[in-house]
Amino acid sequence: MPLKNIQPTKRLVATAVSGALLGMAGGVQAQISGSVALTSEYVWRGSSQTREDPAIQAGFKYARESGLYASVWGSNVKFKPDNGAGSEFDFAAGWSGKIAADWALDVYLLRYQYPSADTDLNWNKINAGLTWRDNYWLAVGHSNNAMATDTTGTYALLGARYPINDQWRVEGSMARYVLDDDYADSYAHGSVGVVWMFKAPFEARLTLHGTDSAAKRLFPGMAGSRAEFAIQASF
Repeated sequence: MPLKNIQPTKRLVATAVSGALLGMAGGVQAQISGSVALTSEYVWRGSSQTREDPAIQAGFKYARESGLYASVWGSNVKFKPDNGAGSEFDFAAGWSGKIAADWALDVYLLRYQYPSADTDLNWNKINAGLTWRDNYWLAVGHSNNAMATDTTGTYALLGARYPINDQWRVEGSMARYVLDDDYADSYAHGSVGVVWMFKAPFEARLTLHGTDSAAKRLFPGMAGSRAEFAIQASF
């Protein structure tokens, strides 16, 4: 997702929907889920991570009944200018679960890894997400090495989804990335999308992304307005 002063989610962006498979591990119920996606481009926080080329993405998650979990997610990447990075792997470990009837909390440590990069682009981030009634959420992330720049960054996002019926829903988000002035200006981005669950376990997603001028200065040619189309499956 990130990269120093050149091209860095996400995100966010072609995120695949997880399915669930129940099993037993040492007498404790566990859940293994996974997802795969083919997307027109990998967009992270309003910025293309593949120079507007398609991406193949996959993820796996192992969760215990206690709420503790570990996951890995991967995608091809192609930054601008080229720095040798061809793939990204995101490793996470955390806890998620209900904290009240309508509220759920997710807290985790995330590691971004770029194994083939010419320079060290790897970095860590701690994240927390609060969800209300499964349809509204607030996510916050912080790093002392944001986008592998040795500077701090704090990210906040508000999101919502609205189910139209059993097959269709719309989603939207607004976010702000507060960056250290020594690195770059803070920037904002937003998205709105429509999701069609046309045949289980498959769904199609069309998302429109937009960023402000600060993002365009930070990621020239890779930020701004763009449309992303993805087909996803869960297992």
